Amino acid sequence: MLQPQERIRFEQLVLPHLDGAANLARWLLRNRADAEDIVQEAVLRAYRFFEHFRGGDARAWLLQIVRNSCYTWLEKNRLSELMTEFDEEMHQRPSASPEALAVQSDERQQLTVALESLPPRSREVLVLRELEGCSYKEIGEITGIPIGTVMSTLSRARERLQQILISTAAKEASNDL
Repeated sequence: MLQPQERIRFEQLVLPHLDGAANLARWLLRNRADAEDIVQEAVLRAYRFFEHFRGGDARAWLLQIVRNSCYTWLEKNRLSELMTEFDEEMHQRPSASPEALAVQSDERQQLTVALESLPPRSREVLVLRELEGCSYKEIGEITGIPIGTVMSTLSRARERLQQILISTAAKEASNDL
């Protein structure tokens, strides 16, 4: 248990970042219930080890714990998803029925589907940069990868996301004809 002063410090430094932690977990796991469980577990872990936190960026520290917890969970529950890098044929979206296209007409839904079709590393780097506003340095700290790799992964992820969205728009346009 933390001393009262440390508990207050934990609440001030870590708890404001719970939304970002939940967002990252949701995108990595693609399941809200699993993400909530993992975030709860990660926050408990952060609380338990907060006495070892020596300052710095509490947000990056918490997101790193959440990320590691997500990958540990994926290794136990969906190992095949982690083992598979991007493969054009495997990660192609199946052709959707007219009903599914109607549901996906919303741009936000299309973006969600496109993001979910990316491999985990691409998805996490995009979420951390574009949705959580992390710097390249923070992403490197959270993921444990060099900044150059962060930048190249982000570039490829953006490119692939753009290809998916263009392809989706082209399919919708051809279906409207």
